[in-house]
This record gives sequence, C-alpha cells and structure tokens, in this order.
Amino acid sequence: MFIDEARIYVEAGAGGEGMIAFRREKFVPRGGPSGGDGGRGGHVALQADSNLTTLQDFRYRSRYRAGRGTHGGGSNRTGADAEDVVLRVPVGTVVRDSETGELLGDLDEAGQRLVVARGGRGGRGNAHFATATRQAPQEAESGVPGETRTLVLELKLLADVGLVGSPNAGKSTLLARVSAARPKIADYPFTTLAPNLGVVSIGEESFVMADVPGLLEGAHEGRGLGIRFLRHIERTRFLLILIDATIDDPVREYHALRHELASHSPALARLPHLVVPTKLDLLPDYAPPARGLFPEAGGVLPISSATGRGVDALLHATVEGLRGSRGAEAALARGVLP
Repeated sequence: MFIDEARIYVEAGAGGEGMIAFRREKFVPRGGPSGGDGGRGGHVALQADSNLTTLQDFRYRSRYRAGRGTHGGGSNRTGADAEDVVLRVPVGTVVRDSETGELLGDLDEAGQRLVVARGGRGGRGNAHFATATRQAPQEAESGVPGETRTLVLELKLLADVGLVGSPNAGKSTLLARVSAARPKIADYPFTTLAPNLGVVSIGEESFVMADVPGLLEGAHEGRGLGIRFLRHIERTRFLLILIDATIDDPVREYHALRHELASHSPALARLPHLVVPTKLDLLPDYAPPARGLFPEAGGVLPISSATGRGVDALLHATVEGLRGSRGAEAALARGVLP
C-alpha cells in the first residue's frame, strides 16, 4: 500500500536525576559531596532510507518515545545517556511541525538524519553545589524533560521527469514501455491510484520517470485524484504533458492541464516541458498540431506507446531537455542567470 502522508507524535526522553551522596571512606574525614550527574534523555531522530518507498509503517504506529537517562550515582558517577530512537523514512520525506507548520527538514539524501525531538539534560549532582561555606550541600537537580512534538511527514518522490495528463492519456503505458516498471494499465479512467517510478535508459544516459494519477479539470478544487499526488513531481526538472490524440480539442486540454499545474504550484508550471500526443496507433493519418499552438512548450512529439512509434525520439528529446535544465541549474549556481 502506498502511503505518502503520516502524522506522528514523538517524545524525547527526560534527563536522569542528579544524585545526593557523600564520600564515606575510612581515613577520609569529611569526605565531602560526591553525587554524580544524571544522564541525557534519548533523542528522537528520522533517517532517510533508500530501501523504503512509503510511509506505511507510520499508519499502524503513530507514537514514539525515547528512554530516560540513568540517574547519577555516588562517587561522582554520571548516569548513562539513554539510547536514541531512530525512525527510518523514505528518501524524499519532508518533515513539518503540526502545530506551527514550520519546516523542520527535507530528507532528500540517503542516510541523512534529522533530530526532531531532543532529549533532556541530566540533572547535576550535589558535588556541583559545594562551596567554601557550604561544604555538605543537600541539593541536586532533577532531569530536564525531553521535547515533545507532533509531526507531519509528507513524502515527495525523487524523479527527473514527470508525466502529466488526464486519465487514460497513456502515462502508465508509456512508463511500462520505456522502463521495467509495471503499473496497472486498463481501459478505464483512474487506473493509476498511486505514483509509479521507473528508470529509463537511452544510450549511455538514464533518468527516473514518475507517473502520477490523471488530472481532471478542476483538480485544484478537489476533483479527481491527481492534485493530491502532484507533490511527487515537484522535485522533477522536466515534464512530459501527455494528451490523447483522439480528443477534439488538444489545445484546450493542454491549457487546462497547465492551469491545474499553476494552481498547485507556480514553480511546477514553469518547468520546461514537451507536449506528447499519444495513441497514434488509433490514428494512422494523424497530423500533430502546430508547435506555435503551444508557445511555452519545448516541442510537440506524437507517439504510440503500443507500437513504439516516436518513443525513441521522445526519449532523446527528454535527455536533451534534462541536459538543458542541468545547464540552467549550473549557471544559476555560478550566478550567471538572474
């Protein structure tokens, strides 16, 4: 089951109590205070794991608590720190504070760790409170409570290319054609109920392609499924906008899809993209719309995923589009672009 949102409660451990103790050794008169400090409470941390692809584990358990630090001992012995609780999440997980909405971290690299609740400091033993005029202090500190938080986890898949289109536009068929992914394919709308990823190889190049459920006009107002999953292509650098070649008005369809992208995220609507009319096998004499009808697109490349017609040309154009986006990113990093 694909779960891309979760809400969890985390509680770090409290620090251990400081100790009140005195040295009581033979031949050591008036030995003085020797109470040790309490240990630190355990932290709660999240760690990105490339072997995970869903937040499903957090659906069945939503509360996590770290242990308390050990209390201090006599002879100035410090209590042991409690073990940290490390929760593994998929790469691409965004972490927010549920109450404030504050972005706490974006775990977009495997192995990256984020401490979301810090354990409390251990209390000081009475050895810390001795002075020249107070040589037998009967005082020690309690451990500090650990932090508590309610977190919202949101998974955003990592991919280079995103497939966008209405239901039954042929996104899953294209993904299955060009990669080893095996999404469900059928002749009814909303066959795709969750995002799918596939690795596409063309020559010496390879990239990750993401397919999300189809978009309906009005999706940003809650219609259909696609708007919920658009977050999974927010990280992509290039889009393929698939349009069923058999519909009456592909230009209107294109602008409707672009409107839904812009309503979700203006940055998503600004991504470079190609227009891809699909299902050419159903229209042997198909003449693609003029490129001028799609002024914001990088080109119009019709394909048939069923027969493979035009697919290689599309993949080569996609690689070139990714190279262009990489070049723009590098120039931006060097300060060449505004």
